[in-house]
Amino acid sequence: MPFHSLEISDLRRETPDCVSVAFRVPPELAAAYRFSPGQHLTLRSNIDGREERRSYSICAAPNEGELRVAIKRVPGGAVSNFANDRLAAGQRIDVGTPEGRFGLQPDPAKRRTHVLVAAGSGITPIISIAKAVLGGEPRSRVVLVYANRTVASIVFREALEDLKNRYMARFSLVHVLSRERQDTPLLDGRLDADRMTALARALFDAPAVDGFYLCGPHAMVEAVRGALLALGAQSDRIHAELFLAPDAATGTVAAKGEVQRREGAARVTIVRDGIRQIFEVPFDGPSILDAGIARGLELPFSCKGGVCSTCRCLKRAGEVEMTANYSLEPWELEKGFVLACQSRPASRDIVLDFDEA
Repeated sequence: MPFHSLEISDLRRETPDCVSVAFRVPPELAAAYRFSPGQHLTLRSNIDGREERRSYSICAAPNEGELRVAIKRVPGGAVSNFANDRLAAGQRIDVGTPEGRFGLQPDPAKRRTHVLVAAGSGITPIISIAKAVLGGEPRSRVVLVYANRTVASIVFREALEDLKNRYMARFSLVHVLSRERQDTPLLDGRLDADRMTALARALFDAPAVDGFYLCGPHAMVEAVRGALLALGAQSDRIHAELFLAPDAATGTVAAKGEVQRREGAARVTIVRDGIRQIFEVPFDGPSILDAGIARGLELPFSCKGGVCSTCRCLKRAGEVEMTANYSLEPWELEKGFVLACQSRPASRDIVLDFDEA
């Protein structure tokens, strides 16, 4: 994932605690920043003498001619507070090229039903998908269920209403608010499994839906996924992305399991850009990613929370144990893909290939 210094062309206040940032892409880099709906960018900045990297989803559609992300303020978040308080048009920031497999490619020849579910800032990749499908699949239908606390906290509220007005026959928009009452009691409260079940029965036939795209906090995504499966949705048609792991705001992730501690160290081989680099990682030590970075290796990473999948690599030999995984799909795990930021050695010799990611 190469970085390029891009100029900020525009900042727009979306809500009191969320700003969207657009970047000016020079013609010679246009191909490098071509993206698919649902992908994200990694921003790299130096804040108070420390390098910080964070991934933010692209909120524009490919046909809109701009590269824009939305950044919601997180309590204690170094980068989100920096972006909301200190970024300005004309400044430059290092921006990685688009990444991510969440999302879809519109097909004008198809007639499909897409169901999108978002909570809070999880709307960022979802609105990109919605705009791309509505504009690129003229016979397809889009249903969006969007959960927030209050009307004031709805990110892209005007843009969503514009989409609703423009595509009235093909776009269904439902707002669920947890801290404000609406005319319909079904729309008041948290988006849990029971509420999602009731909404689904009113809005679509789950087994017939071509694709579900969920983005939000872990608890909401899992509750919605469970409700959809119970209604007969096909599991391979449910795609999810988390915008925040359980403890991502503090830079830690709740462990799903503990690596069995052993004495000594593993011999880890990293393959990147065709070059093999070998180093040791203590069994009772840091993640393989952190160990490699500490030795001066240039390895791709962003969130370090198991969410963004920037550090995805293929395990060619040996065994690792991942502390957490919030981004890899079952088929990726079966093929041997792992997240280096969450991987600790579980065998003496390990080979991780970043070129196959």
